[in-house]
Amino acid sequence: MRIRPISPDLLVTELTGRLADAATRAATAAAGPARLRVAVDGAPAARADELAAALVDPLRARGRPVLHVRATDFLRPASLRFELGRTNPDSFYEGWVDEAGLRREVLDPAGPGGTGRLLPSLWDADADRASRARYVDLPAGGVVLVSGPLLLGGGLPFDVTIHLEMSSAALRRRTDPAQEWALPAFDRYAEEVVPASFADVVVRADDPRHPALVEPDGDG
Repeated sequence: MRIRPISPDLLVTELTGRLADAATRAATAAAGPARLRVAVDGAPAARADELAAALVDPLRARGRPVLHVRATDFLRPASLRFELGRTNPDSFYEGWVDEAGLRREVLDPAGPGGTGRLLPSLWDADADRASRARYVDLPAGGVVLVSGPLLLGGGLPFDVTIHLEMSSAALRRRTDPAQEWALPAFDRYAEEVVPASFADVVVRADDPRHPALVEPDGDG
């Protein structure tokens, strides 16, 4: 593997091109309406939400309808998340995100044979109640970007996966002190899931201001 440093702006440009091309291939191969389901996976310190948000307008400029969904808008109720305490890393790792809801309301409707009727958010974690968001229609040829931590390895049906990889030292250095309790969960994720070993795109994000693409040797 080789590491290719890249500016944040150029990273967005390259990812936009890759995703637009992938959406075109999906539409060509599909028997019916096709949409592209993309994971932008990374710890909060890697700024996955920010990268996904930065992709929205460039993809729209390429003629692709886009919906950005944040995993933090698909959390389970506090009574379930905090059953073992508010700072339990194993609970965070295993059950904070409502994966069934994310699949039901976003990924399955955006998948093959899906209606394209997606719910942009399910749960308001601050108010600890349903978000009451309205459904939106994502047309055929559209792209749904799902961003957040710990998205890969659990069987969620993504078509393209982008993983923002951070070294253990960088993750500890850049994690907000109030969130340091979650670090063991990211250690487990790196060791048990090893997302960098299978993600379609791996971005080194030790310093999100100076990312680098991880590419096979000889890949231009």
